[in-house]
Amino acid sequence: MESPPSQAKKSGLNLPAGMSGTSLRLDTFSASCSLRALSNLSSPSPSKTSTCSDRFIPCRSSSRLHTFGLIDKPSPVKEGSNEAYSRLLKSELFGPDFVSPSSPAGSGSPISPNKNMLRFRTDHSGPTSPFSPSILGQQNGFSSESSTPPKPPRKVPKTPHKVLDAPSLQDDFYLNLVDWSSQNVLAVGLGTCVYLWSASNSKVTKLCDLGPYDGVCSVQWTREGSFISVGTSLGQVQIWDGSQCKKVRTMSGHQTRTGVLAWNSRILASGSRDRNILQHDMRVSSDFVGKLVGHKSEVCGLKWSCDDRELASGGNDNQLLVWNQQSHQPTLRLTEHTAAVKAIAWSPHQNNLLVSGGGTADRCIRFWNTTNGHQLNCVDTGSQVCNLAWSKNVNELVSTHGYSQNQIMVWKYPSLAKVATLTGHSMRVLYLAMSPDGQTIVTGAGDETLRFWNVFPSMKAPAPVKDTGLWSLGRTQIR
Repeated sequence: MESPPSQAKKSGLNLPAGMSGTSLRLDTFSASCSLRALSNLSSPSPSKTSTCSDRFIPCRSSSRLHTFGLIDKPSPVKEGSNEAYSRLLKSELFGPDFVSPSSPAGSGSPISPNKNMLRFRTDHSGPTSPFSPSILGQQNGFSSESSTPPKPPRKVPKTPHKVLDAPSLQDDFYLNLVDWSSQNVLAVGLGTCVYLWSASNSKVTKLCDLGPYDGVCSVQWTREGSFISVGTSLGQVQIWDGSQCKKVRTMSGHQTRTGVLAWNSRILASGSRDRNILQHDMRVSSDFVGKLVGHKSEVCGLKWSCDDRELASGGNDNQLLVWNQQSHQPTLRLTEHTAAVKAIAWSPHQNNLLVSGGGTADRCIRFWNTTNGHQLNCVDTGSQVCNLAWSKNVNELVSTHGYSQNQIMVWKYPSLAKVATLTGHSMRVLYLAMSPDGQTIVTGAGDETLRFWNVFPSMKAPAPVKDTGLWSLGRTQIR
């Protein structure tokens, strides 16, 4: 629309069509700037040219060109114009920081200046850069996220570092004939006798002989390691002083053999073929202070939780029961196993985490949350699960197996990745105990041997243990 003639006359300017006088703005300058500007408009003399020959060329990187509003409003796009060429031209003139890559074509919305002064900036290299992480990958060490290379897998020796002959070590799945005390003394039940083997000096001591009419079915050290309990074929529970080889007490109550024992800080639990669990207290005169009835077949697995609040029991009835000290009825009755449950272990790293293993018809290791009874995980090992033990140094566990592979397996938790699979026993690995420092395990089998394996790192120095398999060439006897 054309402007009215009256406005053009008042302003004294010949305005083009579509522009009003109010849209014009004249900025005022200071006196010094005005004089300098006027002097520059005049034609320069030779003298002035010689004295003012230098030109000031500003640095575009430090200039804030966007404050002048040069690219605030895009010019109207004409038909047939090249928008890509326009964006490229603006990028070359004003720098790449002044054109937003996310803005639509032809709109050069400026980016506000970076306020992170004197701070390191991540260099987002393009895919053509020779040091680009997308080309080389993190494994080549050029990624800023991986400061250290990944640790190599821990090496576990494949052979035992020591082998002991154990004549008359019974091949009976329901017995528990090996235990390692906190005083570094190994107790082994052989026939009618119990022998003590000192790991510090390899000295062997005969603790007791039950005579021709009885036999050893289970052994279990107290947590302090000075006293040892012995379960017999006649259903008795005997308490012996291991340091003096002297019997302290004999407790009755079971009708038949006592195949499993478990100490907490003050209570001894015993399981028997008579399907009952008795609780014995050394501070009272009676044979037992509690009786737990819940299994329908022989009790072959017993373990107290690390806080002494719960007792887990497994039986030949394929059941896993969890008891507490306030009730004589099980708080949990877990029946997912399809074979006898002898292998039981509580996690020392997580409360209410229980692991159990089933026999030949089951072959599975199952993980339980005893707070709600939910099964957390299950893994099929391919063989009868005879024993389970949790490492106190790292979050790993070891399992021993029978039919048909007779193997020893080390697992990571919770990934359940196999750390190692060890073989060497020619019969079922029915017995398992761990050293006081948590690094070595001893396994026993019906092949009448005890084998010592270094499977776990130490608490302070988790360096890989060296393979000392040559030690297995020498064999000694435990009696």
